[in-house]
Amino acid sequence: MTGSRSILDDPLVATLALLGVGYDEATAYPADSVAALAQAGLLRRFAPVASGGERFADATARHDAMFDALRRVGRGDLSVGRLFEGHVNALALFDWYATPEQQAWLGAALDANAMFGVWATEPPPGVALVSDGADRHLRGAKGFASGAGGITHAVVTARPADGPRVMIVVAADDAHRTDASAWRVRGMRASVSGRYDLTGHRVDDGAILGAPGDYDREPRFTGGAWRFTAVQLGGMEALLAETRATLSDAARADPLARAAFGQAIVATRTAWLWVREAARRNAREDADAATFARMTRGVVERAALDVMEHAARLVGTRSAFAGQRVDKIIRDLSLYLRQAGPDHVRDTAVRSWLDRDRWGEDEWW
Repeated sequence: MTGSRSILDDPLVATLALLGVGYDEATAYPADSVAALAQAGLLRRFAPVASGGERFADATARHDAMFDALRRVGRGDLSVGRLFEGHVNALALFDWYATPEQQAWLGAALDANAMFGVWATEPPPGVALVSDGADRHLRGAKGFASGAGGITHAVVTARPADGPRVMIVVAADDAHRTDASAWRVRGMRASVSGRYDLTGHRVDDGAILGAPGDYDREPRFTGGAWRFTAVQLGGMEALLAETRATLSDAARADPLARAAFGQAIVATRTAWLWVREAARRNAREDADAATFARMTRGVVERAALDVMEHAARLVGTRSAFAGQRVDKIIRDLSLYLRQAGPDHVRDTAVRSWLDRDRWGEDEWW
């Protein structure tokens, strides 16, 4: 095996990978991994400039940096990548919709290494914003709330009596409101995506982020799906690197094995091209940013499934052994890919492209 630089030569990736083993064996909120993100400067980097975030040349440069950071964290641990993606999403919402006072509050929270999330999924009947005279409070719970009980704050969606849903910033680390008992999964264990009861949570004016309907504003809402595909891409890159490192000399000499590894390279690189382009279209808020993000979800899913199959075949029985990094990445990635309605999302994108002739608009490339 010729010498070369490994993904694990990145100190942050190596740290997240090592810590991830422990959190995989005993499911818990990955506090040490989040601390490593803070030490690397990633918790603040993509915050609004007014909150102490980095000043980028333009939106495309910011998204390019975000693309690299999300992949990097995903390479180390996909569960932590899921939490970091939620944090980055929350920072974007503050950047777009927060008042100066809210951005100042965010800066103070980040000084204390606060970790944010975005929770929109909810079991019926959902979360309601209830007004009783001057008193406002929430009623209901969020489900699949990643980091519930561990992250410090979450941006949650709630439905008022009339009109579109609103965003509200809430404390997310109340153990009495958290129930992660049902999060008994093969992969993504450290994302701790449990249930968080918001009933009775009081809402003051400063907790309301933006205007009603802002959360669902396009193309920001759908186009933002590129962020979690970037984390998934990082997992694919780590799996490809781990497969390469695990290949025996006999496999390296086998043309059939090399062909399979070549197909895994093509799948990973194809996903890279699509996710990077989706990020840039989202940065520019192109007219087709949402459509492109929908299609990217399907491309990444298909590519990841191919890479996982090739990795399992090439590594063989060892790919299913506990303690093998190949096994953990495959388990995590298999669950992370299970986003809601992938076939319908892709069909929506296809119908959009069928409705318009884009060949002459350079929008396919």
